[in-house]
Amino acid sequence: MTFLMTFGVMLVVIAIMAVGVIFGRKAIKGSCGGGKSEAECVCIEKCDKRKKYDAQKAAQISSQA
Repeated sequence: MTFLMTFGVMLVVIAIMAVGVIFGRKAIKGSCGGGKSEAECVCIEKCDKRKKYDAQKAAQISSQA
C-alpha cells in the first residue's frame, strides 16, 4: 500500500511539472548544457569538467588550422 501511495504522489508531482513546462514554454535544461549552442553557459565559474572540455575543443581547433 505504501508503494502505491508513493508511486501515486510521484506521478502527481511529475504531472504538475509537465504542465508547468508546457505552459511556461521553456525547455528543461542544465546550467551549462541543453542550450541552442555551446556558448550558452550561464555559469559564473565553470566546473573542471567544462574547463577540460573547452581545452580539448580549443586543441582540436588549433590542430586543424
